[in-house]
Amino acid sequence: MLDTFRAHVLKYVTVDEATIAAAGSFFQVKKFRKKENLLSEGQLARYNYFIAAGCVRKYFINNKGQEQTTDFAIENWWMTDLAAFWGQGKTEINIQAVEPTTVLMIDRQNLQRLFAAHPFMESYFRQIYQKAYAAAENRIRYLYEFSREELYLHFYRQFPEFTRRVPQYLLASYLGFTPEYLSEIKRKLES
Repeated sequence: MLDTFRAHVLKYVTVDEATIAAAGSFFQVKKFRKKENLLSEGQLARYNYFIAAGCVRKYFINNKGQEQTTDFAIENWWMTDLAAFWGQGKTEINIQAVEPTTVLMIDRQNLQRLFAAHPFMESYFRQIYQKAYAAAENRIRYLYEFSREELYLHFYRQFPEFTRRVPQYLLASYLGFTPEYLSEIKRKLES
C-alpha cells in the first residue's frame, strides 16, 4: 500500500526513497468492506484518507431524506470532510466504501508532525489541494453551463474509470439525475 502512496507523492515532489519511507510511517493502513462507512454524519472528522485501493463516495442526506453523492475517490485520490478535519469538528457528511477499499489514513496531529519532520509533504499537499480546488470550480461551472446530456458525456470522457466501477444509481446521484433519467441519456447516446 505504501508503494502506491510513494509513487503518487513522487509525481509531485522529488525526494529520496528513505525519506519517503519515513514519511509513510506517519500513516495507518485500514481496510473497509463494501458499503462500510469510513466516516458517518455526526462523528468527529479525525482522519484524512488516501485511497490506496478501492473506491469511496462522499454523500449527505438531503431534506427529502435521500442520499446525495457529492464526490468520489479512487486509487491515488484523497477524501475527507476538510472543514471538519481542519476544524476538528463533527462532520455533516458520510464517506462510504463503494467497493472493498484500503486506505492510508492520517489524523490532524500526525499530519502536522509529518509537515514538521518532512517539509516536502506540505508542498505535496498544497499541489494536491490546488488541483482539487480547480476541479471543484470546474464542476460548479459545468453544472450551470452544460445540459444534462453534456454533463454526463463530460464526466464519462474525463473519468471513464468511475463510470465502469460506480453503480449507476450513485453516478446519477452525483450528477443530479434520477437513475431512470441517466438510463434514458445512455440509451439516447447509444442509438
